[in-house]
Amino acid sequence: MPRPREFEPEAVLDVAMHRFWERGYRATSIEDLVKATGVKPGSIYSAFPGGKQALFLLSLERYSKLVVPQKLGELEGAHAGLAEVRGYFDGLVRDLLTPEGRQGCLLVNTAIEKAAEDDAAAAVVRGHLARLERNMAAALENARHRGEVRQDLDPTTAARVLVATCQGLMVVGKANPDEGVLTAIVDGAFGNLV
Repeated sequence: MPRPREFEPEAVLDVAMHRFWERGYRATSIEDLVKATGVKPGSIYSAFPGGKQALFLLSLERYSKLVVPQKLGELEGAHAGLAEVRGYFDGLVRDLLTPEGRQGCLLVNTAIEKAAEDDAAAAVVRGHLARLERNMAAALENARHRGEVRQDLDPTTAARVLVATCQGLMVVGKANPDEGVLTAIVDGAFGNLV
């Protein structure tokens, strides 16, 4: 008869998510996860078949469910408009001015580190980008109907540009967390909407 688990897989997953977020996939070893969780390697492999890679993919999914909604905030609301799109960007700038915020987004970090070589990780990143684009396009469509942006604006194309801008903003913010630089990038992107 197998022994009952002496740990909660969800707790291990939370620790793993934060470790991957702080250090990246390559710099996080199973030994790091063992030290951080206090769970033995055999137990980790038993609870998460597929080892480090499986734990990483589950961490990405967990991040998408727990952290991303907090970051998107009101942008995910059905009545979101230009103010909510700007609020999302202003939140990114505020985050990037803090040491924790300079860690970046686990999904953006994954796109940079692993997406080109890992189809499963790339699929999760694509799902996140599609979610962000859908929310921005819907908000820009609402904004167009309210007269908050120019009437000839194509919400889908503009949302794609804004998604690319926010991804670039997070990369720039890691290397140069200067509020003036980050705000100028955001202002430039929004100047094309009106």
